Amino acid sequence: MDETIALVARKIKTSKRLVVFTGAGISTESGIPDYRSQGGIWDKFKPVYFDEFMSSKDARIRYWDQRLEMEKSLSKATPNVGHMSIAALHDLGLLEALITQNIDGLHEASGIPGEKIIELHGNTRRVRCMRCNRLISWQAAQEMIDAGHRAPECSCSGYFKPDTISFGQAMPVEETQRASLLASKSDVFMVVGSTLLVQPAAMMPEYAKTAGAFLVIINLSKTPYDTVCDVLIRGKAGDVLEKIVAQVMH
Repeated sequence: MDETIALVARKIKTSKRLVVFTGAGISTESGIPDYRSQGGIWDKFKPVYFDEFMSSKDARIRYWDQRLEMEKSLSKATPNVGHMSIAALHDLGLLEALITQNIDGLHEASGIPGEKIIELHGNTRRVRCMRCNRLISWQAAQEMIDAGHRAPECSCSGYFKPDTISFGQAMPVEETQRASLLASKSDVFMVVGSTLLVQPAAMMPEYAKTAGAFLVIINLSKTPYDTVCDVLIRGKAGDVLEKIVAQVMH
């Protein structure tokens, strides 16, 4: 393990375009459940699909009830050692970009500038009107719910919805294209805490590897890229990243 960590650190130190890709596995260490896993929110609730949300007030109320359930863990979450380790790579001038499947906003909270972060599935700390695109904070939406509006609406009569990608909703074109381009131009591409099963996010390592990047996967469970990556580390995101950064700074 020590030799592998040292190899990854050397590759990062000499890289010109390091891109880090994160999934739920980095945020579980901040107390945020992996909602797709057994016992997660989709075990307890039937997901509300985007077309249901747009066509039914009852569905919108169910959606917001689920979001309030998620808030129990989200409201307490703070960046962990994994988030802070990636932020340290940014502070050292070594991070080209961070691509994430996570919607919790913890990477920005760790100190990485928003312009360096591509949120493929959106950010649940923001709420967007589905008609006029107006953005409000989660706190503003919470106040509307507390006032009795179980499915908050905008002044334009549009439906407010957390600024995340729901089941059946199209992926954000601009973010997906930008992530694909960065992956294909990276020289080191490091995947942290993602099973790489959700498309199109799961294609990012493919773009990187095809373009000749050094592909690192840090994950507790198997991924489809385990046999083609250059380095595979089975371990907790925070523990591994902390060791890598210590070697980078050594």
